[in-house]
Order: sequence, then structure tokens, then C-alpha cells
Amino acid sequence: MLKRQSPGAAEPSRDPAAHGAALPMSHNDSRSFFNLSQLVLSAGQIKPSPALKHSKITYFEVEIVDVQSKKQICIVDKVPPASTVLDVKHKFHKACPQWYPSRVGLQLERNGPFLKDSISIQSLAVSSIITLYFTDLGQQVGWTTFFLTEYTGPLLIYLLFYIRLSTIYDQVESRKNFRHPVVHLACFCHCLHYIRHLLETLFVHKFSEGHTPLKNMIKGCAFYWGFTSWIAYYINHPRYTPPSFGHKQVSYAALAFLMCEAGNHFINVALAHQTNSGNRTCFPSPTYNPFTWLFLLVSCPNYTYEAGSWISFTVMTQTLPVGIFAFLMVIQMSLWAQKKHKLYLKRFYPEVRRKAAMIPIIF
Repeated sequence: MLKRQSPGAAEPSRDPAAHGAALPMSHNDSRSFFNLSQLVLSAGQIKPSPALKHSKITYFEVEIVDVQSKKQICIVDKVPPASTVLDVKHKFHKACPQWYPSRVGLQLERNGPFLKDSISIQSLAVSSIITLYFTDLGQQVGWTTFFLTEYTGPLLIYLLFYIRLSTIYDQVESRKNFRHPVVHLACFCHCLHYIRHLLETLFVHKFSEGHTPLKNMIKGCAFYWGFTSWIAYYINHPRYTPPSFGHKQVSYAALAFLMCEAGNHFINVALAHQTNSGNRTCFPSPTYNPFTWLFLLVSCPNYTYEAGSWISFTVMTQTLPVGIFAFLMVIQMSLWAQKKHKLYLKRFYPEVRRKAAMIPIIF
């Protein structure tokens, strides 16, 4: 028989810890642990809180100093690093309205070159304060306005002489004397030359946003307009005599003039196409167009064709004013060509080193 234990007797120990076992969880504890584990799993991987980045933009102060008196004109403050020289000119114009941006010339050194508008301020900075020297460039005009004004004048002036105004020529003598065909041909060629220049200024050439002093336009207009008046007066004069060799001289010279005009146009188109396509890494090469083959001999064929046009016009009309004008134009074109040729030698030396600047065969 089993002996019943008395109630007062000690019950055997049921503590698992006494035998090295884990302590059992209560029902509430296990439920809390389960909820905590579900919360951790649903939250995903625990990431450290990102550190706050403190972005600090450094502004520059640009001190504008007069190049002559060395006195400070103003300080342009809070200039962002991405700003350009043109942006500084606009801020300077707000502080000093009498100097608009195209009239302002800024230099990093007193005797240094003028800074281009596209240069960034950050590239000039040595510290947070930048000193720039100011020069008043005078009243400025855009390049398109410059060339349109310069070329429109000769076109209109020549036509005024061609119709033989009573204030210029004697009307009785004008009606009495017969006009030689070369007079009409010269008017056509002269007008064609300047109409081509005007159309190329509007639709072919791509000018920069830069400007030129107004005095340069006045000097250019005085040169072109004055010579046009002198040339037109002689060619359209009632007593004008035709060339010595007659029709043959006029015909050959007119043909040469038209070929030079065509060549000049195609060269300008080729140069403009290269600029628009952004291909400035190589020297312009000839194409299937025969007028561009002059690139094989000279680096500035547009000046060669321009000089050829005026030489041909001189032979066709056989007048002293045209000859003097052509002579001056050849000198001016050669100076421009030499200057460009030196730039080409620095950029495209292997391709340009055996070319002439303007006149073929002369190296």
C-alpha cells in the first residue's frame, strides 16, 4: 500500500535551477518576448542615425579699384564661387549705374590684360577678397551693329553717285555723255560685294557677345565711306573713260572678281560651319568645293579672296582711287592674316607650318 504523505511534510523541490536547467518563462513573459521579436523583425536592420551635414558656402568679396588713381570705387560682396566676371560687372553696374557692363574693363593686375567675361571668380581667388582694377572702355557697340553700319554706308553712297544727283554732277553733261557698259558693271559688282558682306554678317558669321569701342566704328566708317565716295565719284563721272584694253580687259577682270567673291563666301561658310560644329581641334580642310582648295596653300584664304576682289575691281575700272584703296586693303589683309597665322601655328603647328599666311607660294 502506498503510504499517504502527511500535509505537513516537505514536498520535493521542483526548482529546475537546482539541477542546472533554464528557468521557465511565465505566460506573460513569453508573450512580451514574442511581441518584441516581431517588432524587431518588422523594423528591419537597425541603421545608425545619419550625421547632419553642415553645408557652408564661401562667398567672395570683390574690391573694385580705379586703375589710374588706385582709389577704391566700391566693394561687391557676397559673390558666389560659381560667378563669372560678367556677373561681377552686372553687380558693379547696380552699384555704379553710369558704367554698364560692356563699358567696364576689369584687370587682375594694373598692366595685365582685360579679363574675359566667361572667367570664373573662383579661378582668380587667392583669398576671400579679390582686388580687380577698373578701366572705363568708353561707349561700346556690338559687333553686328559695327559691321552692318560699316557695310551699309558704301552700298547706299555708291548708289547715290550712280544715279548722278544734280548736286554732284552737271545734269547737262550727264545727259549728253554716254555711259560705258563698265559703269553699270562696276555698280553691279560693288553692290554685290557689300550685299554679300551684309548677308554674311546676318546669317553666316557668329559673333561673340563682346563689344568694341564706338570710336573704332567711327574710324571704320570714315575709311570705307570716304573711299567709296571717292571711288564712286570717279567711276560715275560723265567724263569717265573706259579701260585701255576695252571689252577684253573688263570681261576678264569681272570674271576674276566674281570668282573671288564666290571663293570668299564659301571660305566664310566653311569657317562658320567648323565653329558651329564645335570642331576646333583641327585646321579647316578643303572639301569637294574647288573654292576651298586654297586651304592647301594658305591659312587665311578668305583674306586672299578679299584682296583678289579689289585687285580685279581695280583692273576692271582702271581708276586711281580704286587702286589706292586696293593697295591699302592688301596691306590691311596681310597684317590680319599674319596675326591669325601666328595663332594657327600655336594651335595647329604640323598642319600649318608649310602654309603661307595669305599669298600662296610665299612662306
